[in-house]
Amino acid sequence: MEGNQKAVDHSFSSLKMGSKLKPGGVRRHLKEKVVQMYEDLFHGTDPCVNNPRFWDDLFLLKPKMSALEGEISRCTSDQLLGLKENINTLFAKCVQTLSHEHHIRVINALLTLCSLVRGLYRKMQGDYGFDFINILIGFDAAEEQMQLLLNQISNFLTGEYCDSLKSLSLKFLLVLATGTDNISQNTVLEYLTINCNFDAVIQLLSHSSTRNQHGPEAVLYLMLMVNYRKHEMTNPYTVNISLLDDELILNGYGQVITASLADFNHKYSAHFMEPQGSGWFASLTSMVGSMFVSEEMATRNEHIKSNDSFLLALYEAVHLNRNFITALTTATDPSTPPSPANTLDRGITPPTPDSPNAPPQTPQQAMEIEASVQPTNLLVTFLEYCSIVMQDTKTEESLNNVKLCFVIITCIAEDQYCNLLLHDANLVFTVPLHRLPMRHRKVIPEKTPHARPLSCAVLDVMVEFMMSHMMKKLPIELFLQNVSIIHRLLCYQKRNSVRLPYNWKDLWAALIALAKFLVANESYLAKKMNIFNLAHQVMNIFNLFITYGDTFLSTPSSYDELYYEIMRMHQVFENMYSMSLRYSRSDGDYKESAQKLTNCLGNVRSIINHFTPKLDKWSQEHGVATLTEEQVLEVVRNNYDSLTLKLHDSLDQYEKYAEKPQHANFFTNMVRSILSDTRQSINFGAFENLTILQELSQST
Repeated sequence: MEGNQKAVDHSFSSLKMGSKLKPGGVRRHLKEKVVQMYEDLFHGTDPCVNNPRFWDDLFLLKPKMSALEGEISRCTSDQLLGLKENINTLFAKCVQTLSHEHHIRVINALLTLCSLVRGLYRKMQGDYGFDFINILIGFDAAEEQMQLLLNQISNFLTGEYCDSLKSLSLKFLLVLATGTDNISQNTVLEYLTINCNFDAVIQLLSHSSTRNQHGPEAVLYLMLMVNYRKHEMTNPYTVNISLLDDELILNGYGQVITASLADFNHKYSAHFMEPQGSGWFASLTSMVGSMFVSEEMATRNEHIKSNDSFLLALYEAVHLNRNFITALTTATDPSTPPSPANTLDRGITPPTPDSPNAPPQTPQQAMEIEASVQPTNLLVTFLEYCSIVMQDTKTEESLNNVKLCFVIITCIAEDQYCNLLLHDANLVFTVPLHRLPMRHRKVIPEKTPHARPLSCAVLDVMVEFMMSHMMKKLPIELFLQNVSIIHRLLCYQKRNSVRLPYNWKDLWAALIALAKFLVANESYLAKKMNIFNLAHQVMNIFNLFITYGDTFLSTPSSYDELYYEIMRMHQVFENMYSMSLRYSRSDGDYKESAQKLTNCLGNVRSIINHFTPKLDKWSQEHGVATLTEEQVLEVVRNNYDSLTLKLHDSLDQYEKYAEKPQHANFFTNMVRSILSDTRQSINFGAFENLTILQELSQST
């Protein structure tokens, strides 16, 4: 305690040096003592020659990080090589000081390490050929020094230390992890895999207090380390996150992600509940979410990008760890006291409807409040998030964010255990989904949102994306992902005879609308992309319904309604057949894809050709020019027996998701973007004031 107080006094006195006055009242321009010591270090001579107490004094003084990084930036590569001995000594002294009993010295040493490493990383961004590890630590001492350093960092994270020291330890790990634009080229991280600190970092998620304080940085660090040379080596972080089965930690990991996404959702919903007179509705169609309406597009993209790291962390957990599926769907009730599965704030909490000062509610407000008190989980929050961010895909940032969301849903949709939970009739949730108002439709909030199996919400999100993104600049990759997700869910339902309580007409209408759009814009779209592949997937889904619908459709009448929709929109399918036939007979790039589309249209055309004369005959016999839906259904029911269909092979088969090679570049670029954003956002301002020193002087 006494030593800590002396350190604080010493720090105060060092700051006062610059304020002494010359005789006559003229202020002398004196540098802070710590800045002079940095200059001595970078003169190339042993700083202890003129000051035997140099190293003792250095860590008593509050670091000036900008000054130390400035000294490094002013050096050339040759000068840094010449300063190697002093820099190596500084690194070793910092590591040695981390085991000191006085926390002020420890904090100062760790801040100095952060500054030293960050300064050298920034210098490496230029066209310099010097070796980072040799200049920072020295090859001969690197393995031993890094082991000592990382062991001490793990000790800070797991031991009875103050939050400030734990936070600074995580920031230092993030400085190490974000040094290069390509994480796999960061040689320093090899030492972090040799001395893997996965257990120390992940334990922060098991307790609500440490999770609330350090959860986001812990999850971010683990996500980055999982992506270090992930396809080139046996990465211990990847192995450990794959094998993790501690329910408490997995729930904590999920709650960190939930907190970020829920905060985004609640900000959106808070503005959505504003009166129409606020002007929000007028601007909604031009941007996603009113929280962005008054901001520049760049700021809007920052809101979207800020969740990239948490989405990527969610992806890694879903993709690598089967045990995480339970955390993904574990229900939490906002009205219950905090528990291991429910201890993070959800951001904005709507007022309870019966509170005495509650303002009058609009129908939308009532819906949001009703939804906020329903049991929820990470998947519910994630699906709501998807319904918001997918409203606009005009920028690269939002496009990538939606693509990552769809990749996550793809992994979920092909996991058998997750499908079991998604389709469980006893595991139902209310999912507040958001729809984009468009010229051809008005969005009317559902007055009484009801709880359903989660697969219904997944299908709703896919249908909504389909209906709201048919545009000349067609995001075809997202459409292919979208249709493949629907296909995976239907395959599970077919194989397991699951009769989902879903309004299938919505899906059929969306698929037919997409088919109609592709045909209508074929001359424009076919010059830019392979629309036949997408149309083929759409028809595969129809064939799955036609061939096996009786095994998974919710009611017998649903099967009749499918045939009614096909007959009602028969012209769309006929036009698609004409288009595919034309391209299949040419020698263009899409000949093979067009032939596949032509073949898979066979059953739909058989249905049309079979029922059209039956309907015409019935119409003539009864003297009715236009048949009602019930009349058409009656004809359909009475003529199934004479219909001949072809059994297509492998309708319930799909190519399993694989990150490499199809998505490897996407994830490399995503990690690169997150690295850059994280590097710029690491802030040490809280550690550079005297308040924290005074707090540490009171700690034991």
